[in-house]
Amino acid sequence: MMRRRTTLLASCTAIAMAFGATACGGDDVSAGGGDKALSGQTVTVAGVWSGTEQKNFQKVLDAFTEKTGAKTQFVSTGDNVSTVVGSKIEGGNAPDVVMVPQVGVLQQFAKNKWLKPLSKKTQTAVDANFAPVWKDYGSVDGTLYGLYFKAAHKSTVWYSPDALAQAGVETPKTYDEMLKAGKTISDSGLAAFSVAGQDGWTLTDWFENIYLSQAGPEKYDALAAHKLKWTDQSVVDALTTLGKLFKDKQLIAGGQKGALNTDFPGSVEKVFGPKPQAGMVYEGDFVAGVAKDQFGKKIGEDANFFPFPPVGSGDAPVVSGGDAAVVLKDGKNSEAGMALLEYLATPEASAVWAEIGGYLSPNKKLDLAAYGDDVTRATAKSLVDAGDSVRFDMSDQAPAAFGGTKGAGEWKILQDFLRNPSNPEATAAELEKAAAKAYGS
Repeated sequence: MMRRRTTLLASCTAIAMAFGATACGGDDVSAGGGDKALSGQTVTVAGVWSGTEQKNFQKVLDAFTEKTGAKTQFVSTGDNVSTVVGSKIEGGNAPDVVMVPQVGVLQQFAKNKWLKPLSKKTQTAVDANFAPVWKDYGSVDGTLYGLYFKAAHKSTVWYSPDALAQAGVETPKTYDEMLKAGKTISDSGLAAFSVAGQDGWTLTDWFENIYLSQAGPEKYDALAAHKLKWTDQSVVDALTTLGKLFKDKQLIAGGQKGALNTDFPGSVEKVFGPKPQAGMVYEGDFVAGVAKDQFGKKIGEDANFFPFPPVGSGDAPVVSGGDAAVVLKDGKNSEAGMALLEYLATPEASAVWAEIGGYLSPNKKLDLAAYGDDVTRATAKSLVDAGDSVRFDMSDQAPAAFGGTKGAGEWKILQDFLRNPSNPEATAAELEKAAAKAYGS
């Protein structure tokens, strides 16, 4: 999402352009040699980003243009990236590069033989600059197809310090404490949580954090691979825990109906906008970008976060996500598209968005000083330091029909559960039915 470009970035980029290497990491990062070698060419890029995120990514693309001479054109696909890209390929209008938000979609594209393996230069950068887990998630059957350019730390609960102070509550250390603090906040005049139920993906993130903490990493991995059925008692238990929040109208701004009519940007607005309706909003680190750039909040002062707290006797969860850049075989300019990925693999490219804000990079070589505030810097450090212990967003690992399609699969079923959370067992059965169909098992 956002944040202003600082003098650090300007000087970093200037030096990089002059010498073909970044001042933010010291590695060779030339894409097209830094000599306008791609002048006259255009790279088309498709991705789910819109609004502020699209504008901020465009600044990265503009930096690529400055370096190589290649023009870029970004097309927003909306949430149904697999459907939109598939249609473009069938219509003979395939983009060169796609920013894929789900592991399952990347695997689907690879199995459809739509993707080009990444260049040796990009593979070398991934080996040197990224934890192995990011290479694993970008690979299918041992071939690396995806470069993770943007990561998300999805175990953060964002709050208004003023709201908590007025209610006289401290940041909670357990899930039960969080709900208790929420009731105290609601007694002071604000709802506890703003929930973005209109966007089904936010509900999967709620479930995944609860499930990882309550059921543990082994069952999380098994469920993510559908080696464990969704009718397992551990799923029912996690849904029951989530249902306690969903059915409590005191805790959710606007109640269930209000949540189902609130999208992600709207959920942030209800906490950090001009007319606050809630004290807290759960979602990833990218909440900071919306709070800062849309509503002028100073991160760490007007907006802050606490780690998603552990449930029961479990450990605190660390769930991540990310957007992987892939190159399509059918793109009209896939060679220039591959040059874009070589650039995106560099700390220089990551520094552009890091300075703006609303962004985390899994690139270990990105200097943490590139981030614009201490809160984001600490979040980025915790994500990089977690290395291979990070658990990737479960719905993003699933086939798109189950974990990544608006109005279908897990997104739709959890929206139905938000609407009526009275029967976790029935919801688990619906999830298993949809998962079995999507996984072909």
